[in-house]
Amino acid sequence: MARQGGGRLLTFIVWLTGVIVSLAVAFGMIGKTLTIPFIPVAITAFFGWVVVITTILGIILVLIKI
Repeated sequence: MARQGGGRLLTFIVWLTGVIVSLAVAFGMIGKTLTIPFIPVAITAFFGWVVVITTILGIILVLIKI
């Protein structure tokens, strides 16, 4: 029984880490700190916003599921 609770905690920590990394990368792309070679900055910023929106949607879906 204790192992199952630990698995849930580990799953949450991994999920939370993914959310934080996704948002960090997205805001780096939006702020033009993180660029991709040979891709215009405007396109990089657009996809940064796509990552922010999909990450927020993922958070909302997880909260609805709980």
